[in-house]
Amino acid sequence: MVEHSAFPLDDVFHALADPTRRAMVARLSQSEQTVGELKMLERAGLVARTVTGRTHVCRLDAAPLHAGMEWMRHYERFWQRGLDTLEGLLVAEDAKRKDKDHGTGADPDPKRDDSEGVQS
Repeated sequence: MVEHSAFPLDDVFHALADPTRRAMVARLSQSEQTVGELKMLERAGLVARTVTGRTHVCRLDAAPLHAGMEWMRHYERFWQRGLDTLEGLLVAEDAKRKDKDHGTGADPDPKRDDSEGVQS
């Protein structure tokens, strides 16, 4: 089973649900940044803040992301099984459609008479 860390996964996923916060995390993954309000990312443990006077310097703490990845990895086998089944059905459906369209040499729309360019 997946071990739980000090940072609740709900907070991590909630923080990353917002595209603006994801962009902040991406920037923080490159270097420390001077930024304004980051309460949600801090609550999730994704940001460590150092305050010097009125300047707040934030850096990414990726440890909570690891917990999120472990959670997703645990459930991946369930998702993957369903996705593999879906892929098999779609491939079979495509093959059946190609056989029907190309195997008989007939127009896929038998109501259409291309020699006259009109529907019958």
